[in-house]
Amino acid sequence: MAEKDIAEKGISRRFWIDKTQATIMLCGLYLFFSLAGNIAATKVTYFGSLVMDAGFIYSLTFTWRDLIHKQLGRRAAITTIWLAAAINLLAALYFQLVVLLPAQADWANSGGQTAWTFLFGILDTSGGSWWQSIFSLQMRIVLGSILTALIAETIDTQVYHFWIGGIGAKLPQWTRVFVSNAVSIPVDSILFPLIAFTGILGVDALVQMFWTNITVKAIVTLLAFWTIYLVPERPIYKD
Repeated sequence: MAEKDIAEKGISRRFWIDKTQATIMLCGLYLFFSLAGNIAATKVTYFGSLVMDAGFIYSLTFTWRDLIHKQLGRRAAITTIWLAAAINLLAALYFQLVVLLPAQADWANSGGQTAWTFLFGILDTSGGSWWQSIFSLQMRIVLGSILTALIAETIDTQVYHFWIGGIGAKLPQWTRVFVSNAVSIPVDSILFPLIAFTGILGVDALVQMFWTNITVKAIVTLLAFWTIYLVPERPIYKD
């Protein structure tokens, strides 16, 4: 009996994690979904008749934010949202610095510099007015994605918080995901096209982009809502 207790303690100790490790794992994956989604969004793809960017992995941030909120609390969720915004902004600025660095001739002649400038150049260096450089399409996309994420994810946080503090406390956990996403996803899908493409795309194109984003993110929510059960209500860590 004593040997069994010792063995069980050894197993539990082997898989034991502290709060710092739990924070790194949960928040680290959120940051990955956010950064990878924004980078992948530079490619345009299609799903059936729907034309969209390839950054659909970003849609997982809404559901994964719920896991962070559930396990670490509202302050941790908000901190992670702001950290993701800062990382995306710093990454965009660093990529612009890389664009401005002199390119090796063979690499540039093979199309590397052109491709890198097209994908990650956020400043217009063609010699136009200063305001054209600052408000270039690439810059608007970067700022649009960051501002949209801050607003939509903060709304997601507040809706989730009010839901679990009210009627949602007695309902299945998956309702938290659907209720918070049902509010934050439309906000995200409306704001980003308006900030990034107003004056560039027509009204019909903006409306189509809105419905495409709604459809894709709704599908991702349906596929990923079960992840709320990956962590229990009680902490997965020991202080």
